[in-house]
Amino acid sequence: MNKLKLFGAFLLVILCFLALPPVYAQSLPQNLSNFNVDDYADAQIRQLLQNAQSQGISDSQLIQLAQSRNLPATQVQRLQSRIADIRAKDGGSTNYNSGVTDTGTQSARRGNNQLNDTLRQLRTDLFKDMQPKIFGASLFRNSKANTFQPNLKLATPVNYIVGPDDKLVVNVYGNSVANWQLTVTPEGNINIPGIGILNVAGKTIEQATSAIKSKLAANNYAIDKGTSVTVSLGDIRTISVILQGELVKPGTYSLSSLSTAFDALFAAGGPNDIGSFRKIDVIRNNKVVSHLDLYDFLVKGDRKNNIVLRDQDVIHVPTYGIHVELKGEVKIPAIFETIPGEKLQDILNYSGGFTDQAYTERIKVDQVNNQQHRFKDISETEFGTYTPLRGDKYTVSRILDRYENRVTITGAVFRPGQFELQNQLTLSQLIKNAGGLKEDAFTGRGSITRLNADNSTQQLSFSVQDVLSKATSDIALQREDSVSVTSMFDLHDKYKVSIKGQVRKPGDFAYADSMKVADLIIKAGGFAEGASSKRIEVSRRVFDSDPNQKNSIVAQVFSVNIDQNLKFEDMNFSLRPFDIVSVYSLPGYETQKVVKVEGEVIFPGNYTIQKKNEKISDLIRRAGGVTQSADVEGGSLKRDNAAVLGVDKTKLDTAALVKEQNARLKHLQQSYKNDDANAGNTDTTQYRNNYVGINLKKILEKPGEDGDLILENGDVLRIPKQQQIVRVNGEVLYPSAVVYSSGKSFKGYVLNAGGFSPRALRRGAYVVYPNGTVKGTSKFLFFNSHPKVKPGSEIYVPTKPEPKGNTAQEILGYTTGLASLGAIILGIISLHK
Repeated sequence: MNKLKLFGAFLLVILCFLALPPVYAQSLPQNLSNFNVDDYADAQIRQLLQNAQSQGISDSQLIQLAQSRNLPATQVQRLQSRIADIRAKDGGSTNYNSGVTDTGTQSARRGNNQLNDTLRQLRTDLFKDMQPKIFGASLFRNSKANTFQPNLKLATPVNYIVGPDDKLVVNVYGNSVANWQLTVTPEGNINIPGIGILNVAGKTIEQATSAIKSKLAANNYAIDKGTSVTVSLGDIRTISVILQGELVKPGTYSLSSLSTAFDALFAAGGPNDIGSFRKIDVIRNNKVVSHLDLYDFLVKGDRKNNIVLRDQDVIHVPTYGIHVELKGEVKIPAIFETIPGEKLQDILNYSGGFTDQAYTERIKVDQVNNQQHRFKDISETEFGTYTPLRGDKYTVSRILDRYENRVTITGAVFRPGQFELQNQLTLSQLIKNAGGLKEDAFTGRGSITRLNADNSTQQLSFSVQDVLSKATSDIALQREDSVSVTSMFDLHDKYKVSIKGQVRKPGDFAYADSMKVADLIIKAGGFAEGASSKRIEVSRRVFDSDPNQKNSIVAQVFSVNIDQNLKFEDMNFSLRPFDIVSVYSLPGYETQKVVKVEGEVIFPGNYTIQKKNEKISDLIRRAGGVTQSADVEGGSLKRDNAAVLGVDKTKLDTAALVKEQNARLKHLQQSYKNDDANAGNTDTTQYRNNYVGINLKKILEKPGEDGDLILENGDVLRIPKQQQIVRVNGEVLYPSAVVYSSGKSFKGYVLNAGGFSPRALRRGAYVVYPNGTVKGTSKFLFFNSHPKVKPGSEIYVPTKPEPKGNTAQEILGYTTGLASLGAIILGIISLHK
């Protein structure tokens, strides 16, 4: 039992860890106690917010993350203010998902497949890109970079030291020929066939070659007299190198005997955050044989002290000596390590120098002075003499975003923009430098926006014409003056004219002086088919209407005749701004109107209306009459269906008819539901019965009478087959189709469908007839009078509305109303007495 409880507690801890938001889980590894929000530009803060968005972290949770990493309270407030300012600049949109808390919980529920992804997210550091980088660390942290592994395909270096396990390839050619591959034994010897043992350990390749030549010459090989010898490396041995100190991955490494100190440092991940890049020692046989300064390689590419390692060499990386931070407008902002004798200028050189926008006359430094900080400005002349101190933080500022000699001119000049404020530059000279005034310039009034001493602005007005004609004294310009010359077109509404009616592209068009009606018709694509050119009306605005007269004129209307071919004619009538041109149709012009007849007629299909008063009986006659199987009483006329139901008129058929009837019945059913159900109904389509209730039997018996309707464009006349069933739907026990019987009543059909259900609203039952008409149940005293049922009809029984109990407020309203009514009655009775 104790083991079971222990396992349960362990599982609970795991689930709580997984449910922990990334905000809190990320707070563990980083410390933001020295983080200064004002050191970062808006672009960097935006990048921070984008990183948070990618992990589903809201602004408030980002603040919590910063607080959990020891960000000082003052900096927390400053970070909140910076985020609010950026939100305001960006329009106030965050687009961030605040549902971070659910991330771990969902991962726990999804099981082990999500565990690794969740942990990876928890390890993500939002502030990583904003932390100062150690100069040179990226050389070793870049996992995609090539290592410093030596190229083993190069020729063997002459200074290579031969050791055990090396394989020497000895090639003898000339008068004598031999090829030996000799492995160096642990004692450092090689065994030359037929010659004997030779010790080569500790010798360079060059020295080993000389020893081998001497050995061969002593054994009757005519070296240098027709016989030559070459010695090279075959297999290269592996050496063991110890890397210790402040490295990312200290330890003992097995490397190629051609490896250098850089190769070993790269294998160990380079110095860690407190490791030195400037004072790295290579120790061999307890003696320092080389001092490495990685800055020589990082800045100049110099590898002069990068010696080839030997077996059992030790590379020692101590802690850094002095770290200083350089940030702001330098090319490589980072944390730099200094050594004795270096000055601030050396740090600037390591950083690549200033950026183009840097303020170079002065650098700010935050110094560590005993128990507190000290602020100091370093002038440009002191860069070469100032000695960096422990913990210095240098900030290179950006030049001011302002101009010392700029003026601006905008508006109706040929070359608007910014210009140099030359000595004694005046307003007229600036207009001349800007190419002069445009033809549409308004010369009555211009303006100058000028900065006051306190950076507030004032408006100065002038007459453009008087300044250019020297009628008044010219105006001397000052720094940051902004001159505006207005265009005349900017001082009134944009002039346009409109054309409506029988043209191909009616609409609004730009107005031009002396524009004729024919010009506007051409802009509108010409006359449409059936347009009349003999009666065109032009309506014009009036400006002198009498507001005290009821019949005062509110628009001038002109009638204009135009040549049908829009040929040029010398007309005195011209359009004015905001005129409206109306083009009408020719008298008697009619487009074809098409109706459709479906179902049981001799020739079903589409028919064009021939006369304005063509009626249903005429259409039946043109269609050859009805067939013998037609149900004349079920004939229906459908009108204006496309605008309401959205049904394509070209696709009307029996299936479409049934679909629309079902949709209509559904809508009628929903109308009986309670208010709550209706509130949840998101279907805002307003259904309407588009079937005109016609009596086709009477129309065919007495054509031309009142029920014989005049046809309209798009009408659909449908004559179904004779129907033999009645459908019963809604709140019945067994909705079904019942065979029609002339002697059967409404209730009889309902009983054939199982009878009314307990939720049936009997007084709301209705019948939909085949011709599209609907008839409901009427009530006489306490009895329901149901409508007559015909073949092909559909009976629908709706649902009772949900009963609503009276609330206390409603009861109070009822009693208050009754009390008021009683008081009125008593008052009337007392008056009569």
